[in-house]
Order: sequence, then structure tokens, then C-alpha cells
Amino acid sequence: MKKGVLLVNLGTPDSPGTGDVRKYLREFLMDGRVIDIPYIPRWLLVNLIIAPFRGPKSAKEYQKLWEDRGSPLKFYGEDLQAAVQDQLGSEYKVVLAMRYQSPSIEAGLQELKSAKVNSIKVIPLFPQYASATTGSVIEEVMRNVGQWQVIPKLEIVDQFVDNDLFLDTFVENAQEMMKEHDYDHFLFSYHGLPERQIYKAGISKCQLGSCCEHYGEANKYCYRAQCFETTRLLADRLGLKKEQVTTAFQSRLGKDPWIQPYTEDKLKELAEQGHKKVLAFSPAFVADCLETTLEVGETYQEEFIEAGGERWDLVPSLNTEQKWIECVTEMSRH
Repeated sequence: MKKGVLLVNLGTPDSPGTGDVRKYLREFLMDGRVIDIPYIPRWLLVNLIIAPFRGPKSAKEYQKLWEDRGSPLKFYGEDLQAAVQDQLGSEYKVVLAMRYQSPSIEAGLQELKSAKVNSIKVIPLFPQYASATTGSVIEEVMRNVGQWQVIPKLEIVDQFVDNDLFLDTFVENAQEMMKEHDYDHFLFSYHGLPERQIYKAGISKCQLGSCCEHYGEANKYCYRAQCFETTRLLADRLGLKKEQVTTAFQSRLGKDPWIQPYTEDKLKELAEQGHKKVLAFSPAFVADCLETTLEVGETYQEEFIEAGGERWDLVPSLNTEQKWIECVTEMSRH
């Protein structure tokens, strides 16, 4: 019998049309782990405010990102799945799924069930654990598999912050850019979360401050601490000094406080401090998407230059880099 592997990324609209983008936003934001407020106010917020008004704006952004093959996050995922399948061989069945929209987790699991796998390894493609990403994937997997008469052995990779191949892929991509330009600062931008989600995770003595500068068993599942640890590991490999490095968080939504510092504030501070050439990283994502290509790569570039900077570059995402394929292949073995 085969061994199953389910690779799961966040998801993408089926097309950059406004209707499909609204459909995606509704499914994504109605997840109680993403917007963690009671159902009725969440429904009203998503269906009466966010989807109707944000849908057209987001559709325009997706149109900029869309390529002939579709959404980069999806087609790079398909390429990754094919490459990992090739590496693992016929003993394994590797399937790609998306937490939201298609291909769904339900469909991916049914494909593995049809292949009569006797075990499944689930790999959410999020380096750092958060309830809104990895936690949501795990919940959806359990909801589906829990309905099966025979439940196969399940194994879940809940984060891979310190995986050497993951880190080395980002390092090699950055080194290629550092050969071309003499950057005077390095900014690591991660997707943000509301502060309340960190506290709800039950991390003992969490202060959302200097405690995140130390990473260990006590705060292993603190998303903010994981991000700072990712920065440290990458900076060490690149030989960067502490004063050359900034960690910040992007993509705020709503009025509640999100984990800080905010990327848009930090990039302005860097320009005010006289930094002219910044190399940006987006290590919470493993494939090109709105948050990397457009938000960090374009929007923040414009804001940095407007604030007085001269150059802002984004280290390419992992996409289908060979070491990243090796990383996922290694994580898939069981």
C-alpha cells in the first residue's frame, strides 16, 4: 500500500474576477480561526462589509498578479507537488490541496483515500505555526478524516522554522541579490495576527515584547516568537549584525491591535534614519502571492522610496527552487 502526503497552502480565488474573489474572501474570512469573533458579527462583517467593498479592490490586485497559468500560489504548488512526487516515487501518493477554494482539502483527502494509502502525512506549507493557518488546516483535515470508517495513521508537520533546507533556500536567494547590490539594511516582514490570537494560544507569560527574542519550549507555538526565531536563523546564516536587521509584521485588518512592529511604520523609520538600500524578506510565505509580490515587493517599495529611500528589493519566494523541493521531499518521508 502507498503512503500518502497532503501538501496544503492557504488558497486563491478561481479567477481574478470580482465574483470569484468575493467567494474566496467569504470562505476565507468566515473561518472562525481567521476572524475569531462570534459567528453572527463575523457573518455581518464579512458578508455585508468586507466582501462587498473589498472584493473589487482585491480583484484588481489579483489581476496584476495573475499569469497565463493562473495564480502563482496555485501553479507553483502544482509544480512542487509534481516534483516531490517524482522524488518520492511510486511508494508515495502526493496530493496538493488548498485550505480555501480549490483543490479543497476534502477532495485531496478523498484522492488519497481512493489510492488506498495506509498513512497520511499532512504538511501545511506555513513555516510558522498559527491558529489561523496551520491550526485551521489541521482542524479541516480532522473534520474530514473523522467521518471515515477507517482512519489511517496521521502525521502532521506543524511548523518548520528551523529546517535547514528551508532556511538555506532563502539564504541562497538572498546571497544572489547581495552580490549585485550593497544593502545597508535587511527587513524581514511576516504576515500579522491580532494580538488576542497570541494570548488565546495560552503562551505562558506572553508580553508580546522582548520575550519573543528568546525561543524555546515555553513559546514554541507563539507565532511572533517563531517569526523572530526565523529572522535570527536567516540573519546568522547571512552573517548579518543585529543592528542591520529588522523584524516586522504586515497586512493588518480592522481596528484591533495586531502584533507589532508594523512593516509600514518600520520602513518609514528606516528611511528617516538614513537607510537607502533595503533588502526585504517575506519568510512566512513559500510561494509568490499578493502579500509577497504586491504588498512587500511593490507597495512597500513605493512607500520606502517616497519616504526618502533609494532601493527596495524583495528576496524571491521559494516557489520551485531545488532546495525547497528537497526540503518538502524530506519532510514528506514517513
